[in-house]
Amino acid sequence: MSIVFVVIRPGITAAMETEISAGLAARAEQDDLHTLGVEEEYMLVDAVEPRAAELVEEVFAELPDGMRDVVQHEYYRSQIEVASPPQLELGELTTSLKRLRSGVAAAAERAGGRLVAVGTGPATGPNARLVDKDRYHRMREHFGDLSPGPGMCGTHVHVSIPDPDTGVQVLNHLRPWLPILQAATANSPLFGGRDTGYASWRSMMWERWPTVGPTPYLRSHEHYLTLVADLEASGAMLDEGMLYWYARLSASYPTVEIRMGDVMPTAEDAVLLAGLTRGLVATLVREVRAGTSAPDVAHPLLMAAHWRAAHDGLEGLNIDMATRQPRPAGRLLRQLFDYVRPELERHGDLETVTVLMGRLREQGTGAARQRALLARGGSVGDVVDWLARATRE
Repeated sequence: MSIVFVVIRPGITAAMETEISAGLAARAEQDDLHTLGVEEEYMLVDAVEPRAAELVEEVFAELPDGMRDVVQHEYYRSQIEVASPPQLELGELTTSLKRLRSGVAAAAERAGGRLVAVGTGPATGPNARLVDKDRYHRMREHFGDLSPGPGMCGTHVHVSIPDPDTGVQVLNHLRPWLPILQAATANSPLFGGRDTGYASWRSMMWERWPTVGPTPYLRSHEHYLTLVADLEASGAMLDEGMLYWYARLSASYPTVEIRMGDVMPTAEDAVLLAGLTRGLVATLVREVRAGTSAPDVAHPLLMAAHWRAAHDGLEGLNIDMATRQPRPAGRLLRQLFDYVRPELERHGDLETVTVLMGRLREQGTGAARQRALLARGGSVGDVVDWLARATRE
């Protein structure tokens, strides 16, 4: 299950990082384990007001030298992205994400702003300007204004796979499970200064792009590549990086990339998602090896389940794909946990994921926590203040 890619950490040289990644991959392959990594996108907001702030270049100027290789631009100047190095241990992933969040948050504060882990901008404000990159300008010219507002911020989880053919079969098996994982990430109920009625308004905005949606049922890796080529030829995407299916094969790493969720308020929220996702992928790899066929769930039912995830989050209902009936989303998440429990235990994640599941059940999703603050008389500004504290911890 090897994966090798280099992401420089503070105080570690490129040669050292390559050696660390190679050793990690060798250990994973020897023990038949899966490495994982997380990408998170954040919003930059004003130091005082809850509005988005176009400070990304100023933040980059304030980053320590050792952190600039793990921080990236996003589509808008009010966004910024980080990528954790690959890990085997959830404890190491937690440390990495906290270090990245605190480091970028400190740079944002030095630049006159704040870092906020939220799906999209809660407060009113003008549409943001693009980062000055040729690809982003070509996207705007070709697709128009599909992303009004300050931007959309998500969480992407990479889990290593043995080969692309297995990866494609894993994508088929993932399809029924992703709506409930999406529900657990819901963290964008506010937009334009008001409650949208959705737990994840980012999800609804994101669906405007032509390739966003559930991964289709795939016959083979060749079928996957043919679809990618056909979508590029159609003009629905400019390159493979614009394949915005909720799960895909990474174009850069030997991983499946799960990418349907909002960015979550705390590092622990992201680690819970990563742990459950790795447990699920590892379980599904075993299903593929055993010759178990993936259920060919009807695309309209998947669309309905993802809509329900965006609307209700984890606090409402979602669709039980086995019965095609609505059930409490929290119970469906528990069902997923029970399904992947053996792989959680085998990867050493069971205790951490159990604790974080309990915390999520007690506190609710990011959307629920934001709404609870408003229900206690808080303002949108109070919500953004809380998000900034939760992001940096």
